[in-house]
Amino acid sequence: MQSIAARDQRALHALYERTHRIVFTLVVRITNNRETAEELTLDVFYDVWRRASTYDAAGGSVVGWIMNQARSRAIDRLRFEQRKKRVNPHADNPLPATAASDPHAAFDVREQGRLLRHALTVLTPDERQAIETAFFSELTYDEVAARLNQPIGTVKTRIRSGLGKLRQALAKTMKGL
Repeated sequence: MQSIAARDQRALHALYERTHRIVFTLVVRITNNRETAEELTLDVFYDVWRRASTYDAAGGSVVGWIMNQARSRAIDRLRFEQRKKRVNPHADNPLPATAASDPHAAFDVREQGRLLRHALTVLTPDERQAIETAFFSELTYDEVAARLNQPIGTVKTRIRSGLGKLRQALAKTMKGL
C-alpha cells in the first residue's frame, strides 16, 4: 500500500492481479449484474489508487479494506437503482409534458417550482451541494464523496440531514395551502 500511495503503478497492478477476482465475485453476488460488477470493480481499484495513503494496517488487512469498499459500493448501487425505480417506476413511459394550452396545469407546475425553490432555502450550502450533486448526476454516496473530495460519512450526513429539512419544509408549506 505504501508503494501505491507513492504512485507506483506496478504495485497497483500486482494488487489488482491478486484481488480483482474476489472483488468482482463479491460485487456480482450483491448486484446480480456482471456489467455493474465490472464497472464497480474498476471503481474500487481507482479508489485504492486515490486513497492508498489513507489505508491503516491497524484497521485490518489490505484485502479486507478493499472488500469493504467493494461491498459498500455494491450496496450503494443497489440502493440507487431501487430509489430510481421508486421515483419513476415508469421510466420507459415518461409522463407527458404539460400542454402549453392548459393554463391551470402550467400554473400548477410553476407553483410547485416556487414551493420547491422556497424549501431549498432551509438547506446549508454544503447540504444543497451534496444533494444536487447526488440528484442531478445520479451518483451514489461514494461517487458524491469522490466528486466533492469529502469523506463519505460527511456526504451521507449532509444528504440525509438536507432531505429531512426539505421534507419538513415542504410538509409545512403543503399544510399552509
